[in-house]
Amino acid sequence: MSSSTPTTPSRPSSTPLSSTPRSTLTRKKERASGDRADLHSVLDAGLLCHVAVVSGGSPVCVPTGYGRDGDTLYLHGSTGSGNVRAASSGVDICVTVTILDGIVYARSLNNHTFNYRCAMIHGRARTLTGDDERDHALHVISEHLAPGSWDYARRPSAKELAGVTVLALDLEEASVKLRDDDPGEQPEDVDRDDVWAGVIGVRTVFDPPTSAAYVPADVKAPPHVTTRTP
Repeated sequence: MSSSTPTTPSRPSSTPLSSTPRSTLTRKKERASGDRADLHSVLDAGLLCHVAVVSGGSPVCVPTGYGRDGDTLYLHGSTGSGNVRAASSGVDICVTVTILDGIVYARSLNNHTFNYRCAMIHGRARTLTGDDERDHALHVISEHLAPGSWDYARRPSAKELAGVTVLALDLEEASVKLRDDDPGEQPEDVDRDDVWAGVIGVRTVFDPPTSAAYVPADVKAPPHVTTRTP
């Protein structure tokens, strides 16, 4: 593995999101955002994406670790994964990140729903083969999932890196859908005063760290772990 410092992150583009047929909402179009900053915000807030690809003639949707640098999304996988090999073979893939912000209770069951932020990216991923670019991508992914760990834990050996595949996906064709509102009302429910309606917020929290059984008692969790917040 290269010991060089990862390259400086690229600047995000201010170009609006695309409006291709497959990235254009067909339902609840008023919830779409064409602001690229909203795309970045959703990706930066999430921790896990799902990668959809056709592998072995069948569609699969795989939970995957990721990180964003500018308008590039990096995906982490194993060289032994057939799904990863399929995603890196030049076929179209779809990556989704969804953040659940609330459960919406309405006066009618038909109007129950969620408050959420969702980003969907279409495209063809490329496999990173150069040491510098791959190291940079791994740094980005590491700092997204476990901030501070890149400069604290041992970095991968050459043998470990041989089992890792890193994919890059441009954020060129993407859509964002957002809902943050009260429950809707139907005309027949407006005058009801015996049924509650509202929202239960949903948020991510981090519990205090728990040391692994093999860690000596005098080795405490470092500040980048103990002070982490969502």
